[in-house]
Amino acid sequence: MTIWRQHTTPDEIHARSAGTVNGLLGIRITEIGPDFLRGEMEVDERHIQPFGVIHGGVSAVLAETLGSVASMMACDPGFMAVGTELNASHLRPLPKGGRAMGLCTPLRIGRSMHVWNIELRREDGEMFCISRLTTAIIERKSA
Repeated sequence: MTIWRQHTTPDEIHARSAGTVNGLLGIRITEIGPDFLRGEMEVDERHIQPFGVIHGGVSAVLAETLGSVASMMACDPGFMAVGTELNASHLRPLPKGGRAMGLCTPLRIGRSMHVWNIELRREDGEMFCISRLTTAIIERKSA
């Protein structure tokens, strides 16, 4: 049993990300499970603050990307997700040259609101950021 109502692949997601912040930062969806989404990003000079570790705003972008993709996939056709709240607690540094790996799981998938938990970990398995994203589910307007 899967929670996804709109099916896609990591390759399709990457193609849609070209020229967006996700593509520019090198965020990749690596796995779509029955009730989770995984993604990652190599940390380079685009992602760090002056002390050589990942910028908190970049961690937030990665978390919001994973939660937003998951929320869109969990919407019924004809609907879309828009972010309404993101919180991120930065727990440890992740230095340049490391890899940020995220796991996104649902806390609640409702008719009009979704809430997602996003854990960001370093390669050593240590969590460096924990985040929660809330999205509102709205009807897609035709162009």
